[in-house]
Formats: sequence, structure tokens, C-alpha cells
Amino acid sequence: MYSPGYVATSSRQSDAGNRLFVYEVIGLSQSTMTDGLDYSIRRSGSTFITVPLKRMNQEMRRITRMGGKIVSIKPLEGDSPLPHTEGIAKPSQSEGSGSEAVANPAPESKKTMTTTPKEKKADDIPVNIYRPKTPYIGKVLENYALVRDGGIGTVQHLTFDLSAGDLRYLEGQSIGIIPPGEDEKGKPHKLRLYSIASTRHGDFGDDKTVSLCVRQLEYENEAGEKVLGVCSTHLCNLKEGDDIAITGPVGKEMLLPPDEDANIVMLATGTGIAPFRAFLWRMFKEQHEDYKFKGLAWLIFGIPKSENILYKDDLEKMAAEFPDNFRLTYAISREQQNAEGGRMYIQHRVAENAEELWNLMQNPKTHTYMCGLKGMEPGIDEAFTALAEQNGTEWTTFQREMKKEHRWHVETY
Repeated sequence: MYSPGYVATSSRQSDAGNRLFVYEVIGLSQSTMTDGLDYSIRRSGSTFITVPLKRMNQEMRRITRMGGKIVSIKPLEGDSPLPHTEGIAKPSQSEGSGSEAVANPAPESKKTMTTTPKEKKADDIPVNIYRPKTPYIGKVLENYALVRDGGIGTVQHLTFDLSAGDLRYLEGQSIGIIPPGEDEKGKPHKLRLYSIASTRHGDFGDDKTVSLCVRQLEYENEAGEKVLGVCSTHLCNLKEGDDIAITGPVGKEMLLPPDEDANIVMLATGTGIAPFRAFLWRMFKEQHEDYKFKGLAWLIFGIPKSENILYKDDLEKMAAEFPDNFRLTYAISREQQNAEGGRMYIQHRVAENAEELWNLMQNPKTHTYMCGLKGMEPGIDEAFTALAEQNGTEWTTFQREMKKEHRWHVETY
């Protein structure tokens, strides 16, 4: 589906990167996390795993997640061991691209995460592992509709296989997608950035996938002609097994704080739900041994119709199961009315909950996030301006203070 140039670029590998090493690992046992591996797991003693040089750091992290311990690393050709290394690779270590020699080529079934690896340090933020000139070529695993019958527009949830590369990411980051073909000037299409909708562990809980929430762009030009977005249309029409050119990840503005007792206020419109899906899945759907969210997560979600509530069943299930920690508020513009009798938008919900939101935002552990169409910003600013005035201060001043404290996060488009 992509031009041969993309595939050729992604498949180039150096001789050094293909050198093989043998890991001797102890501590692995049969579990849901090791059932899909393509090497045998012994009940006791050592397991020997062959790994290419370029995959060494990633395989170390994977072995650690599964409870294993590396006791020796030797070149496949000889018997001279490498210095022993344990745990998670640091950002300065090399993580090249290439094919996966040991991991499954793709997850065979959806799995619920019951354990989690040791969390990365706060400053271990992956950025630009893959760049536009050397993108990662992944495969489409899923592409399904999120808008129900009677809703407006086309919104798809897509999941891509990452098992043949080194791409990793954190909640709140974005990836770039390079659509195939050329623009009207005969040049390759530029990449488009999309907020990641999955946690760092992916929708299957195995660290091998990344997911997006994509709305197909559709509008009329000055001549009254229907125009479809190049990249969004490409994504929405992808089939299972198709290739996809990915860059990134990028972004530090929207990262989820590591504090388990932080309060997270999320203001979303439409596909702006993507990073907040990642937040909420990490907080409530995944079960982590070393991350137990104890604060309040409050999502105020603006959509035009009930049929456009993306991930509705999951959101409402989490709200029912975690009433003390997750609050869900809809602003359904074409079905609900505001206090003046007009359409209900997200800023009206902010105004309705003014006192509670203001008190929450005074807490230094409260982070406020805004994601969605840029047109939401003026209304939100207006609502918060009135909110601040009622409490004897200026919104711009308070907003500036929150930015300095890294508690105000905005990503609009």
C-alpha cells in the first residue's frame, strides 16, 4: 500500500545490528505473559534466548517485565560474555530499528494486564525514535467504527502492531502518520500528528501495539466541493494487515503525572478524548502492582449527539465501578440545553460546576488538561474567567501560575 521507498528504508539493517547474542535467563515461569512466546519456558533452571544486537535493550526490558533475571550475555559465535546488565535501558543507550527475532510477530489474542513492569523514571521520555526519513512500517491489527448509527461523521479506532521495532511511548504523547502518495506539487505527503489513545502497554497489554482515535476530515471548499482529509481518509479506510508508516513519538505537554493521588481534570471534545482514554485505561482498566490511582479523575466530554460518545460503554462502566475516583460529565450539544435554553457545550458544564472545579484547581496536585478542536478554547477561557472573578482573581494570572507549576496542559488543533 505504501511506496517501495518506505519499505526499503525501514528494512535496511547494518551487519553490526544483526549480530546475535545469547541471553541466559533465570526466573521465568509459565504465565499469561509468557504463553505466547516462541521459545520454551522451563519450570526451573535457565532459559536461553537469542537476540540481535539492535534488540538487546528492548529484550532486557521485556525479560524484566516477565520476572526474569539475565545472568549472562554471550555472542552466538563465541563464548566471551558481555558485561552483565539488568533492568531497564536508559535513554542514552542505543535502540535501533529492525525486525523482532524473539517476540511474537503480533498478539494472538486480547489480554487483560494483571502485572506491570517497573515504571520508567519520570525523565525517561521517549522522543523521535522513528523520524520521517526512516519511519517504522507497522501493520494494521484493528480498524473499527466508534460512531453508532444515527451519529455524525466517521470516527475509527485503529490499532497498529509495533512488535517488529523499538517504538515505545507514554500516555499523552502523539505519533506521526505519513500517508502514501504525493501532494499536488509532486512531493511526498507530510506527516500528520495524532494523539495516542492507548496506554504505554497497548490495548492488548503486551507493549507491542499503539492505538489512535481518528475522525475523517470532511468539508466544503470555496467552490462548494466536498473535500476529504488526505491522512484521516487514508487511516479510516485501512484494512487489517495493511502497512502504516509511523514516526515519533513526540510530545511532553500532555503527559500524565506519576503521582497516584493527583487530581486529573480532563476537558475533551470529539477525538480529543484520545489521550484521556489512555489516562483512564491506565488508572482504572489496567491492574498495576506499582501504580494505584487514588485521586479524582473528572472527564467533561463534549459531543454533538449521544451516538457520538466515543468509548461510551467503557467510560460508563468505569464511572460505575469507581464512583469515588472517576466522575463523568457529558455536554451533548444537540440534545441538552444550557441554563439560557441554548445548546449545551463544554464551557456550560464548566460554569455549572464552577465552585467545585475552582476549589479542586487550588490543590497543587490538580492537573487540568484540554484536548480537542481549537474552537473550544475561547469558551473555556470565558468560563474560567468568570470563575476566577467570582473568587477575586484574574484567570490569566492564575492560568500563568498553573503553567509554571506544570499543571495546565493544552493540546488543540
